[in-house]
Amino acid sequence: MKSEFLFSSGSSASRVDLASLILRLVVASSVLYGHGLFKFQKVLSGGDIEFVNFLGLGMKTTFIIVMFAEFICATMVVIGLFTRIALIPLLINMAYIVFVVHKADDFGSKELPLIYLAVWFALFMLGPGKYSLDRMIRSRKNTV
Repeated sequence: MKSEFLFSSGSSASRVDLASLILRLVVASSVLYGHGLFKFQKVLSGGDIEFVNFLGLGMKTTFIIVMFAEFICATMVVIGLFTRIALIPLLINMAYIVFVVHKADDFGSKELPLIYLAVWFALFMLGPGKYSLDRMIRSRKNTV
């Protein structure tokens, strides 16, 4: 029994659902708390915002868009609500950070954003799993 788990190349649906939940909770909470919350508080405080104007829309607008990804979208990923849609701004944000902001930097500077990017992509492919609001909404819709 133990060797089947350790050496199996397959996986059960329940393990995939649990893995998706763990990834969503840990990584999205990390981005939410470590990056998005500060940006959200900064927007609410109305203070001066200095930020990279990579979209050409002005520093404040760009900051608000990044805050939306790192706070609102990360919150949606944590609870599993519109997960794949919420992952799109997060994927774009991390891809920009990895391939533009840290383009010339050493690997150590782009390692964490690259990990975030890989997890966002994996979650996009996996979907939110059974333990999500998306699944609850879909189940309710199918019973009506």
